[in-house]
Amino acid sequence: MWFDDLKEYIQRQTEWMVHTDTPHEGYLQEGERESFLRKKLMLEERKANIVNNNVQARVLREQTIEKTKQIDYLVHYSYLIRQGFDFYIEEQLQERRATFIDDVMVSDEMITPEGKPSETVKIDREIDPAFNRKFEYNRLEAVKYAERWWNTFNPAYKAFDVDCTNYISQCLYAGGIPMTDHTIRTKGWWFRQNNWSFSWTVANAFRWHLSGSRSGLRAQEVSSAHQLMPGDVICYDFEGDGRWDHTTIVVGKDSVGEPLVNAHTTNSRMRYWGYEDSTAYTENIKYKFFRIVSSS
Repeated sequence: MWFDDLKEYIQRQTEWMVHTDTPHEGYLQEGERESFLRKKLMLEERKANIVNNNVQARVLREQTIEKTKQIDYLVHYSYLIRQGFDFYIEEQLQERRATFIDDVMVSDEMITPEGKPSETVKIDREIDPAFNRKFEYNRLEAVKYAERWWNTFNPAYKAFDVDCTNYISQCLYAGGIPMTDHTIRTKGWWFRQNNWSFSWTVANAFRWHLSGSRSGLRAQEVSSAHQLMPGDVICYDFEGDGRWDHTTIVVGKDSVGEPLVNAHTTNSRMRYWGYEDSTAYTENIKYKFFRIVSSS
C-alpha cells in the first residue's frame, strides 16, 4: 500500500537526520540536505547535538488520476537536542507532496508557503534485471554456505575487519538471491571485484535495505525470533540508538524452537540468537527479525 511506502520514506529520512553519515541522504532534497548539514555544524559550534528525532505525519489531501496518486501531507519534526547537561526540543512543521504510481512512491517535494512545489526528490527504484526476475530462495544452500564459511573467508570476496554483514550477504546470494546492481554504493545490493554497495557490507544500511527493497533481496519483518526459519536474518542495535550494528543468519533451532545463528566479526556458529553473552550487549538492545522472501 502507498501508506506503507510513505511511512518507510519518512522513517529513513528521520534516520538520516540523526546519523547523517548513513546512506539515506537521497531521501531529502539537495537544498534541504545542505540546510540540515549547516544546522549540524551550527550545533557543533554551540557544543550541542541532536540525540533523537521524532517525525509525525498527517495526510491533508489525496488525489488519484488513473494509476497516479498525489498525497499532500503535513510533517511535524521534533529534534531532541543536548547541549552540555541540558536538553531541549526544537520543532518544525512542513507541508510536503508525495507522488505514487501503482502505490509505489516515485517522488517527494516540499510545498512552499506560496503553495508551490519546491525542488522534487525523485525516488530511485533500481532499474535492474533482478527487478522483475522470479526466483526461489534456497534456504538450504544459504545455510550450507553459512556453515562452510563461518570460521574463515571466501577468497572470492574481500574480507573486512567488521565482516558480519558481508558474510550474511554472501550467504543470501548463495541461496539464489540476485544482486540489484547499481553504479553507486548507496543504491542496490551488490558486490563486484573491488567495489560493493553499503547494503552489502554495512549492518545499518543492510537493515534499512531489507525494510525498503522491492526487487532482488526482499524481506518480511516478523514480530519474534521464534517465527524465523533457517536462512532468515536478525539485525542488532546493541545500544538501542537507531544505528544497527550487527547481522546474523539463522542456521538452526534449539529444542524449544528458538533460532541458533552463525556470524562473522566474532566468528560464531550455532550461537543463541539473543547475544546476551556478547561484550557489545546492553540492556537497551533492539532486534529486527526478517524472513527472506522469494520473488513470485
